[in-house]
Amino acid sequence: MQITVLPKFEGVLLRQLLRTELHLSSKMIKHLKFLPNGILVNGMHVTVRYVLRTGDVISLAIEDSEDAPIEPVDLPIEILYEDDDLVIPSKPANMPTHPSHDHHGDTVANALAYRYRESGKAFVFRPINRLDRNTSGLLLIARNRPTAGRLSEQMKKKQIEKTYLAILDGEMQTKEGVIDACLHRTAESIILREVCSPDAPDADAALTAYTVLASQNGHTLVKAHPLTGRTHQLRVHFASIGHPITGDDLYGTLSPDIPRHALHAYRLVFSHPTDGKRMDLHAPPAEDFLALLRLYFPTVEQERNLI
Repeated sequence: MQITVLPKFEGVLLRQLLRTELHLSSKMIKHLKFLPNGILVNGMHVTVRYVLRTGDVISLAIEDSEDAPIEPVDLPIEILYEDDDLVIPSKPANMPTHPSHDHHGDTVANALAYRYRESGKAFVFRPINRLDRNTSGLLLIARNRPTAGRLSEQMKKKQIEKTYLAILDGEMQTKEGVIDACLHRTAESIILREVCSPDAPDADAALTAYTVLASQNGHTLVKAHPLTGRTHQLRVHFASIGHPITGDDLYGTLSPDIPRHALHAYRLVFSHPTDGKRMDLHAPPAEDFLALLRLYFPTVEQERNLI
């Protein structure tokens, strides 16, 4: 990254510009200090106590210099937004977010590693949010360390708005609601979660707001906002109130009408980590989700607004 110093920063310490204008964390600045060409001004090594002058050219080695050990695999994946700081794909169902013990070459990380290798760019996978393998929709991925730090900070401060569409078993009678129920791992599994008492030693607070869009034919279509980011949060929360997500093989029952749980990460709203611009991204539901909508809610006008 290169930055030319503007007149308003004349006489300002480099450290101040890095922290207040570029929003680099202390950890990131420390990391740059120990790189051979981590921080340069006009091509010369300087300390962060350097006093800036108008026209100085600051060079920061924040780009990834080598690929992470993720195998590049040519997999189809739709990219909804991309720039030098971040990339936002629409993840299909049946594709894991990142490699794991059982999935080495069929993930979003593999697909992006291939994409950037083909363009000659280094790639390190830095997901800000994660989706279960069978959840489709938007993923927010940072392309460098500073962006990852800023977006993670937004996530911690609950400044990233996530909206999901879910089709549930059973017909809800309410129009909207909030599920406030702590979660933890079950005693029998490292994967399964369950609702627990707030007094449990491993309890994680979990909060989900939802709005009912349609309720008919034994099913309910909801727009859900997870206000916390716990593993399987929406799946466990809706199951806990008697309305598991349709097709959920862990917390509900399999469905003959869709080969996965009917959950789609539909919308992301956040501030761009570099210029602060409001970003509002939508991912149209996958075809299997739309087919279920047409089957269960054939007269619902809202479907027109989801595509």
